[in-house]
Amino acid sequence: MARSAEALKRDWLSFLAHERRASPHTLVAYEYDLGCFLDFLSAHLGEVITEQALAALSVSDIRAFIAARRREGLGPRGIQRALAAIRSFFKHLAREDVLDNPAARAVRTPRIVRSLPRPLSENDAERTLAAAADHAIQWIAARDVALLTLLYGTGLRISEALSLKCGDVPLGETLTILGKGRKERIVPVLPVVRDAMTHYLGLVPFNQAREAPLFVSRTGRPMSAREAQLLMQRLRGALGLSARATPHALRHSFATHVLAGGGDLRAVQELLGHASLSTTQTYTKLETDQLLEIYALAHPRGG
Repeated sequence: MARSAEALKRDWLSFLAHERRASPHTLVAYEYDLGCFLDFLSAHLGEVITEQALAALSVSDIRAFIAARRREGLGPRGIQRALAAIRSFFKHLAREDVLDNPAARAVRTPRIVRSLPRPLSENDAERTLAAAADHAIQWIAARDVALLTLLYGTGLRISEALSLKCGDVPLGETLTILGKGRKERIVPVLPVVRDAMTHYLGLVPFNQAREAPLFVSRTGRPMSAREAQLLMQRLRGALGLSARATPHALRHSFATHVLAGGGDLRAVQELLGHASLSTTQTYTKLETDQLLEIYALAHPRGG
């Protein structure tokens, strides 16, 4: 006798909970999403959904479900999550030799367009750096100022900044960064950035071996990206800034302000180390000295 879809759903949820150790949040979300899917199929096909009905589902059936959810106002992220639940369910059924229907795998996941963080104005960037110094613990205040000055003054990704070691300080006029795709790029370093970093390292109360992480938490462990996000959350709350004022927004502010100051777009792309820069570098062939000159003249903190 064919098992009902509800029974199969219960087995799948049990597998997720006990074998995959899925979080309670994931279990609730997936149970809801698959429940919506099975309810839709019952109305759509006009029958009780069993393993035989699931085995016979087509791509068009799943697309009809997606269209229905969109009409209900579900956005791309919600659709993406619902499809993830459906695919997980069918993958489990195939793994358990219940049925193998590739239809779910054939449905394209909607593309989620990620919006860039809004850059801070030059005034708000300066206010943020000033407010970072307001901490009761002196070395943490110096750390926060150094980190945010580095992000705004060089355009580094937060992961790149947090990868620096104590041996990287004192910084020179340039810093060689190993970015995404293990691509190296040379980033100019302004005196204000060098000074902030040197001042911070002189106050760190923990191990300062050359290979030790430069940016650390108050317990001496490597500082995490989450800690940097919480720092910006505290500062934007104190200053009344937008929720988009994140560590990455400082990188975006760097690029925006250099361009606004007359910087060349291709030079800024090279400074940021975007994935498309291998092509850009081929066409521009900009030398490091040219980048330094453009940067020093254009960045608002270069004076």
